[in-house]
Amino acid sequence: MAVLGTKLRVPLSRRQLVDRSRLTDRLPTGRGQMPRLVLVAAPAGSGKTTLLTQWLAAGDVRTAWLSLDVADDDLRRFLTHLVASVRVASPEVGVEETALLEDERTVRAEDVLAVLVDELDALSGPTVIALDDYHVIDGAEVHEAVAFLLDNLPPQVSVAMTTRADPPLALSRLRARGELLEVRAADLRFTTAEATAFLNDVMGLGLEPEHVAALERRTEGWATGLQLAALSAAGTADPDGFVDAFAGSHRFVLDYLVDEVLAGQPADVRSFLLDTSVLDDLCGPLCDAVTGRSDGQQVLEALERANLFVVPLDDERQWWRYHHLFGEALRARLTAGGAEHVGRLHQHAADWYAEHDRLPDAVRHALAGGYVHQAADLVELAVPGMRQRREDRAMREWLRALPEDVVRHRPLLAMHLAWARLSEGDLDGLDRWLDVAEAALESQEAPPPSTGPATARAARDQDLATLPAMVEVYRATVAQARGDVAATTAHASRARDLVGPDDHFVLGASSGFLGLAAWAAGDLAAAADTFGEAANHIRAAGNVADGLGMTVVLAEIVRGRGRPDEARRLLEHALAAAESTPGPPLSTTGDLHVALAEVLVEQGSLAEAESHLRTVVELGERASLIENRHRVHVARAALLRARGDLDAAVTALGEAQALLLPGYFPDVRPIPALGARIRIAQDRLDDARTWASEHRVDLGDATYLGEVDRLTLARLLVAEVDRLDDVVAATERIATEAGAAGRGGSVVDAHVVRALAHHAKGDRDAALSALGEALERGVPAGYRRLYLDEGAAMVELLAAHGGEHATTVLAAAAREEPPPRSPQPDGLSERELEVLRLLATELTGPEIAQRLFVSLNTLRTHTKHIFTKLDVNTRRAAVRRAAERELL
Repeated sequence: MAVLGTKLRVPLSRRQLVDRSRLTDRLPTGRGQMPRLVLVAAPAGSGKTTLLTQWLAAGDVRTAWLSLDVADDDLRRFLTHLVASVRVASPEVGVEETALLEDERTVRAEDVLAVLVDELDALSGPTVIALDDYHVIDGAEVHEAVAFLLDNLPPQVSVAMTTRADPPLALSRLRARGELLEVRAADLRFTTAEATAFLNDVMGLGLEPEHVAALERRTEGWATGLQLAALSAAGTADPDGFVDAFAGSHRFVLDYLVDEVLAGQPADVRSFLLDTSVLDDLCGPLCDAVTGRSDGQQVLEALERANLFVVPLDDERQWWRYHHLFGEALRARLTAGGAEHVGRLHQHAADWYAEHDRLPDAVRHALAGGYVHQAADLVELAVPGMRQRREDRAMREWLRALPEDVVRHRPLLAMHLAWARLSEGDLDGLDRWLDVAEAALESQEAPPPSTGPATARAARDQDLATLPAMVEVYRATVAQARGDVAATTAHASRARDLVGPDDHFVLGASSGFLGLAAWAAGDLAAAADTFGEAANHIRAAGNVADGLGMTVVLAEIVRGRGRPDEARRLLEHALAAAESTPGPPLSTTGDLHVALAEVLVEQGSLAEAESHLRTVVELGERASLIENRHRVHVARAALLRARGDLDAAVTALGEAQALLLPGYFPDVRPIPALGARIRIAQDRLDDARTWASEHRVDLGDATYLGEVDRLTLARLLVAEVDRLDDVVAATERIATEAGAAGRGGSVVDAHVVRALAHHAKGDRDAALSALGEALERGVPAGYRRLYLDEGAAMVELLAAHGGEHATTVLAAAAREEPPPRSPQPDGLSERELEVLRLLATELTGPEIAQRLFVSLNTLRTHTKHIFTKLDVNTRRAAVRRAAERELL
C-alpha cells in the first residue's frame, strides 16, 4: 500500500507562533518519566495541532508523526501508516511489520504491534508517537489496536493524540495510574496576553488593549475565532464597531467571518476557494482539473502567503489542505449554491484521481457527487486490488453506498459483495449475492468501459472471465459449510465443467472441493485421490505455495485413515520442499510446520513438536493462510494437554474457535468436542454435559462428521459410569462402519473408548481385548497420545496388558513426562514460576509470550495471578517480592 509522505511529517509553520510555554512546560521533555498517553482534547479550531508541534519542536524526543484522515478508519491502512510514521523517525524500525502488512491475507493487529513494541523498546532515548486528528477514527478495530499499543508501550515511549472528542480508551485507568497527561479546551483558551501577542504581534493589527480583551472574551480564547476575527478586522476603519458587531455562538461567528473573508477576496479567488473546497488535499494540477483553470499552483502559493487557511503538507509546496473549519464553512456555502454544480466538481475530481491511479479517492468523489454509474465503474476497477490488500471494510462501505439496483445489474459488484460476505462468515449473505451475480450474468448487460488504469482493467476483466466458474466454487463453499455433501459435489463439478483443460486454477479449486466433499462423506480414499489431483492442478498453475500447502489437508485425510506415520512423511517432504524454495518463506510454510507439530504430538515427540510451533511464531502470519490460522492454537492445545496444562489447553482451543472460518474444510474434528474431552479429563463433567446438550450429540448419529462428537459423548458416559452398554454397542458400530470405509483413525479411537467402557463395567478381560485391538492397529501406525490422554484408567490397562505395543506407549509416556509438580510457596504454579522468572529478565511482554508460546492475553492472565498471589501491582514489585522470598 502506497503511503502519502505528507501524512508522516510534522506540519510546518509558515508564520510566527505565539509563545505558549505555559502549556508546553507541562508536557514531558524527554528527560524524565514519559506518560503513556498525552491527550490534547478540545473542540475544533482550538489550536491542538499547533500546541503539539510546538511541544515536539522544543523537546528532546524522537517523533513519529501521523496525520489521520477518515480513510485511516480501516485497520490495515491505519497500521500501515502507523508503522510508516515510526520508520520515518527511525528507519531501522518497521521492516518486519511492513512485510506483515503487505501480505494479502488478514493480519492480526496484535501481531504487528507486538513486533513494533519490541523494536521501540530497543531504541535509545524517548519517543513520541503523535496521532493528529484522532477523532476521525470511528472503527472499533483501530481503537482496540491503539488500546493494545498503550497497554504495552515501553517506558520511554508515549502516544500523543489530538482529538475533538474523548477516544473510547481506558482513560480513567490511565488517569488513576498517573499515566495520562491531559490538555483540555480550558487549557487551550488563549489568555489575554496570548491574544494580544497573536492579534497585534503575529497578525499586525495594533488593536487597543480593550479591543483585544473584548475579542478574547467574545471568542472565549478560541484560536480559530481569533484568527478569523483578525482576518476580518484587518484594515477596518472602525475597530470599535467591528468589535461590537463581533458576537454570537461559534457557528454563527464562523459563518459571519467566512462571509467577511470571502467578501474581501477577488472574485476569481472566491470562486477558487469554493470550488476546491470539495477536495481534502490540494495540489495545482488537481485544482486545475476541478476548476477548469490553469493557475492552481500559483493561487495555492498566494493563499499560503496570505495566511488564508491553507496548511502546507510537504516541504516542496506541492500539496496543501484547507484548515478544517475553513474548509467546512466553504463547503457549506458551496452547497447552498446548488447540488448540480457540486456534483460536477466531484466528478472532475474523480476523473483526475482515476487517471492518476488513485482509485479509492476516485470512488469517494464519484459517490459524493452522486454519479453512481461512474462510481460503480470505479469500484469494479478498485476492488480487485482492495480485496488483495484485505481492505474489506472500505469495499463494503462502497457497495453499501451504491444503489441496490446498480449493484444488481453488475455481476462483478455482486460477486465482490458475495466474497465480502464469505470473509465475514455470513453464508446467507454470500448465497443471496451469488444469486444476484448469476442473474446479472444472464441479463447480458453491456461490457464494462475501457477506461481506467491498464492493470486495473486487466484484473477486472480476469475476474469477469472466471466469474461463472467462481460462482459455482463459492456455491460449493456454502454447501460444504452447511454440511450438504451432495450440493458441494454438484457445484464443484459444474465449476470444473465451465473451464477449459488449461485453466488449472479453477480446475484445482473445483477438484479440491470434490475431494473435500468425499472427505465430508467419509470416503477418505476417494478424498485423498481427488484432493491429490487438485494439488497437481494448482502446481500446474504455477502456485507453488498453495500446491505445497495442500499437503496439510492431505495429511489430515491420511490421519483420518489411521496413518499418522505416513502423514508425518508427507509433511516432512513438503516442508523440505517449501524451505528449499528461494526467496522469503512461502505463505503456507507455517501451516506445514503446524500440521507436522500436531502429528508429532500424537507420536509423543513433544519437544520436537514445540520446536515446530516456535518456528511458526517466528515466521508470523505471513507464512500462514487465513483459513488455517486457527490450527496453530489447536496444535498448541494438544501439546499443552500432553504436558498436563489442561486449563491452558482449553484457553488455546477458545482462541482457535475465535479464528475458525466456516466454509473452507469439513469440520471433522470440531473444536468444541476437543474442549469437551479436556473437560472430561479434568473431571469437569457438568461442562462436558453442557457441551453435549448444546450440540445435541447423540450416540445414534450415523454421519461421519459426527464421529468425533459421538466418541466424545461416549467418553463422557464412561466418566459418568452411565449407559455403559450403549457405549459398548455404539463404539462397536463405529469401529465396524469406519473399518469398512477405511477410516482407521476412527477404528482405533472407538476401540480405545470401548476398552474404557468395559473397564468401567469391571469387565477386565473385555477391556484388555478391546485395548489389544486398539494397540494392534494404532501403535505400528504411530499413535501414542491417543492412549495416554485417557489418563490413569488407560495407564492401568496398558500396564495390565503388558504386550509389546503397550510397553511402547508407556515408554513414550516416560520419555516425555513433565517434571513432577511439587507444592510451591505463595501458591504459585510451575507455569507461574516460569513466567515470574522471565519477568525478572529484560524481555518485553510480547517477547515473554513468544518464549512461552502463549498469546499475550494468556500471559496477562498468568501475570495477573502472580500479582494477586504476591500482593503487588507492578512487574518490578513482583520481581522484588520474588527475590525477597527466594523464588527466582
